[in-house]
Amino acid sequence: MAVVAGVDLSLGPGVGLLPLVSLGPAFGGLVGGWRRTALIGFLALLLCYGLGVYNGLFENRRGFTAVASVAGVTVAGVVAAVTRQRREAELANVRSIAEVAQRVLLRPVPRSAGHLRAAVSYMSAVAEARIGGDLYEVVPRPGGVRVIIGDVQGKGLDAVETAAVVLGAFREAAYDEDGLPAVGARVERAVDRALQGEKFVTALIGEISPGGGVTFLNYGHTAPMVIRAGGQVEFPEPPQFALPLGLGIHGTESPRPFRVDFGAGDQLLLHTDGVTEARDAGGRFYPLGQRAHFLKDPDPETALDTLREDLLQHAAGPLHDDAALLLLRYRD
Repeated sequence: MAVVAGVDLSLGPGVGLLPLVSLGPAFGGLVGGWRRTALIGFLALLLCYGLGVYNGLFENRRGFTAVASVAGVTVAGVVAAVTRQRREAELANVRSIAEVAQRVLLRPVPRSAGHLRAAVSYMSAVAEARIGGDLYEVVPRPGGVRVIIGDVQGKGLDAVETAAVVLGAFREAAYDEDGLPAVGARVERAVDRALQGEKFVTALIGEISPGGGVTFLNYGHTAPMVIRAGGQVEFPEPPQFALPLGLGIHGTESPRPFRVDFGAGDQLLLHTDGVTEARDAGGRFYPLGQRAHFLKDPDPETALDTLREDLLQHAAGPLHDDAALLLLRYRD
């Protein structure tokens, strides 16, 4: 508005750049509140009237037309500002609800779980989202710790709903069932009832016993990474692969449990395929095994944060898929 007024005054009477004064309230409605927009509109009207008198435009209809246009744009700007503020308030309310849903669905993992130390990192591929289709849980119980990590087919609210079914079934079974196969069978039944064979969930269920290693059930999920105390990296695969959760309605066979050595000084990283399938600008996948040295920090949360930052740098931007990381170590 100041630039328009300066140019108009410098060019002298007779030019009449009055309609351009309406740019003030037009942009005001995009970035400010309705009161600020109304104030800018009022100032624009005063400026328009003053320039109209200076240019002698009120001797004909041009001056009145310019004032009417500025008034109209001001009203439109105020309406736009009110609408935008209402939408921003609704978005803030939705975000607060999403944060509550996140705490209910993906509860914070305890730093100490039985004989283990745990840390978790979750990155959603959906802009502004805190939760998605990946899931994880750590359940301490007498005689060991049971864990799960999974990846739901698809994205959005449907994936979140399916993740809630899986986590609810696992949390109950992890406490109640004696053997790991019984835990897996209970989760399978719950997911089969919910999905009816239309979708699936890859999952890795594990039970870590003090001094007894870790036993896994792999439902078509990405292999975990085991970092030995000496620095060697392993990706243990099941002796026989099984289909993901949710496909049991078709009569598929359940996975067989398999044992992996895991003791003091070792690290166990459970993750989803959003980590290993993250690509850089050249289309190369994230080399997780070559990045194991980023987990050397004594604090598991700091170590996981370092690995997460390296992953985001590799992708050079937002991830295209949800990515969950769950790091487990023996307590000192």
